[in-house]
Amino acid sequence: MCRLLSRRPGFVHLDCDRLAWETYEPNGPAYGALIATFGRGILTQGGAIDRAKLGKLVLTDPEKRRRLEAIVHPLVAERIRSEIVGARERGTRVLLVEGALLFHSPHVPRELFHLPIWLEAPEEVRRARLRAAGLPEEVTEARLAAQRELRPPPWVTVVDATPPPEEVARRVLSLIQGARGGSG
Repeated sequence: MCRLLSRRPGFVHLDCDRLAWETYEPNGPAYGALIATFGRGILTQGGAIDRAKLGKLVLTDPEKRRRLEAIVHPLVAERIRSEIVGARERGTRVLLVEGALLFHSPHVPRELFHLPIWLEAPEEVRRARLRAAGLPEEVTEARLAAQRELRPPPWVTVVDATPPPEEVARRVLSLIQGARGGSG
């Protein structure tokens, strides 16, 4: 949905998963802490963090997931702040920040966001979309299980994300335009 909206002039999409993965890079800000916390077993033969191995490890263990988030989420929040400043300097009209855990992380200040939106869809819809994206069955199920207890906080606007992505994007655009006084 963010990718669809980011095609509009002045709209930019910021994917927090990508920001997190960048912190994993060798010599990245999370690299050493991840190895110290989870061991060298999360590395590829070339010495990079193997995201699939790390994902399997943390998606099935809530305590390990919290430890990962405590390492990575503050770094992602700092990058979001930096991207907000850069977007303003470049004249970006709307910065779309996408992240499944943004609103539940104690490490990401909610005041970073002007219009927090929660996309909600039944698990079977999310499962079908994850499969369509090519995720392996075990990763899909682990991700769904890890997110099963997440509920929208009271301070977000909830949007039904069951319809096709184009319709969801139209609904979100309408919210953005309303928040911006009709522009956007």
